[in-house]
Amino acid sequence: MVPDPSAPPERSPPEIGEPEAEPRILLFMQPGRDRELVTETLSEQYQVETTTDVERLQGPFDCCLFDTAEFRRVAGTVQSKRDTASAVFLPFVLLLGNDDIDGEPWEYVDDIIDLPVEKQTLHARISNLVERRRTAAQLAIRERELTKTVDDLRLKERAMDEAPVGITIADRKGKDNPLLYINDEFEQLTGYGTEIVGADCRRLQGEETSTETTATLRSAIDAEEAVSVDILNYSKNGRKFWNKLDIAPLTDDTGTVTHYAGFQADITSRKIKERRVEVLNRVLSHNLRNKMNVIDGYTTILRDAFGDEEIPEAVEHIEEATADLIGLTDTVQKIEQTLDTENVDPPTVHLDHQIEQLVDAFEEQFPDTTFELTQTDESYRVCVPGLMTAIEEALENAATHNDNSEPAVQISLARRDDWIDVEITDNGPGIPNQEIEVLRHGETPLEHADRLGIWLIYWVVSKEGGHFSVSDAEPTGTVLELSVPVE
Repeated sequence: MVPDPSAPPERSPPEIGEPEAEPRILLFMQPGRDRELVTETLSEQYQVETTTDVERLQGPFDCCLFDTAEFRRVAGTVQSKRDTASAVFLPFVLLLGNDDIDGEPWEYVDDIIDLPVEKQTLHARISNLVERRRTAAQLAIRERELTKTVDDLRLKERAMDEAPVGITIADRKGKDNPLLYINDEFEQLTGYGTEIVGADCRRLQGEETSTETTATLRSAIDAEEAVSVDILNYSKNGRKFWNKLDIAPLTDDTGTVTHYAGFQADITSRKIKERRVEVLNRVLSHNLRNKMNVIDGYTTILRDAFGDEEIPEAVEHIEEATADLIGLTDTVQKIEQTLDTENVDPPTVHLDHQIEQLVDAFEEQFPDTTFELTQTDESYRVCVPGLMTAIEEALENAATHNDNSEPAVQISLARRDDWIDVEITDNGPGIPNQEIEVLRHGETPLEHADRLGIWLIYWVVSKEGGHFSVSDAEPTGTVLELSVPVE
């Protein structure tokens, strides 16, 4: 059936449960005087749409009124619509004229109004139903929102409970910021369960816990600031462990700190490894170097003892091995100094200017080597700790190990969106495949790198999330490619 042409234009009102600002009344009535009078009366307060199209019953409205004839025709559809809208009250009204109606109409409608009816009475009864409808719709919306909120909270709580790090929540008020919540990982890490709720985390401190670290924590908490420390803690059974502790203040809508969230992770293995590396670095850069200097000194004495006689080949091998080991200790120390920037704010570097100065210095140091720098007129500002040391290492290796009759090193500098690409190409003998494979796949007892310089470059670039690759140049030589983010 074609909708009544007197009906207002179709709009796209919101779904049931989200009523419009102005309620919508659907008059499912045959054309005639009754429909005109009802339309005129209700239009003073509502959007009124007239129709006899059964499909319109599927669309949104806040109240539907039938005359007797249309009600007989669509009663089954009305019941289906009421079942669909059961979650939100949707009123249907029968306007009963002089005709009798068979059956029990109250099974299908929420009110029966006898015609003719006073305007005030019609307004009052329809208004009551519409308000019930709109109140039910608002409650349904709030219920959905509440259900979603509860589901979100349950998801977040489950995420916290099952997180792979310890999580605690402490009260800002009260003596010593008592704990209000601990998750499962915190209990696994410390051995403390619900018995620590209401107490504070000082229970984790012990005889060897640094007082300087605890003072840092207390100062940050008192100042309502975030803080991160490595602290030696003790579990419930007395086991010592290194705890990576991060504390963050939580604020309410006014910005007032109300709680503190704590995050704990066992970093004992990492701390032991750090200490082991410190000791090995000291032995390598200090003790080993001192011993090699002694060997180097005695080798010089041994060379002098031969005077004008031919120096045995064994002495020359000793000298070469000694020089290599001393150079190795120097490289280890350089790597340590370059990468130890945990608490240092790196300066911004104009890479193009720095490389130009570096090339000038190498041209004096290696007069037989041709250095060529190619770049465009762009900004090359970077903030990458140790980058110039890495580039210097690459250029020095390219020149030092180049046995070509006409040694040459080409440096290309280019800007690519948010990246700066540095390419260094030489025409030397190339880097052994073993060194390149180790860089790609890691070291093994059988395959390891003899040149730590290439690892220095790799570590500097990788620490900033950059890219580093090594490949063969044509016809001979090596291509080093470094990509780092702009400032």
